[in-house]
Amino acid sequence: MAESSAVRSSWGLLGAIWGVAGFSIILLDAINRLARLALHALDGELTGFQWLCLILVVLAMAYAEGYRGFQQKFSPRCAARLYYLYKYPEPLAVMLAPIFCMGFFRATSGPLRVAWVGTTLIVLLVVGLHWAPQPWRAMVDAGVVVGLSWGLASFWVSIWRTFSSGQYPVSPEVPAR
Repeated sequence: MAESSAVRSSWGLLGAIWGVAGFSIILLDAINRLARLALHALDGELTGFQWLCLILVVLAMAYAEGYRGFQQKFSPRCAARLYYLYKYPEPLAVMLAPIFCMGFFRATSGPLRVAWVGTTLIVLLVVGLHWAPQPWRAMVDAGVVVGLSWGLASFWVSIWRTFSSGQYPVSPEVPAR
């Protein structure tokens, strides 16, 4: 029985590490790609009005995406789901830990809806912005970089707080078996 508990604990630790690393890699890749695009496009001369728009977009995205979206909602829920996975590892959830923590499966209707509808809206925004002229598209890219960077930092802080306290910051929103 002790061996089974040790194996389960090892799988939980593996799932939690893979979830943190995988989700971090997803965000770091997006931050890196968008930052390069934004910096390249913003290399040119901006008018005073365009600088003002850039600052406003970056501040709006920092607040809406970084603070309200990630820090206040998504990161604590993601940390709670990873802590749940750590305590109750399941083979599929361990294997797909980055998307498990994001709420794409084995979640109640709220997180499922947020994951799938949110991802769909992000894809539509990316497609729509493809046709936006520069420097306007780069301004949005710069704002997204700030929001995602804030989100990644808040994710790591939420993980640290959750695992060091041993308590869920919010419900992991996992349906009963």
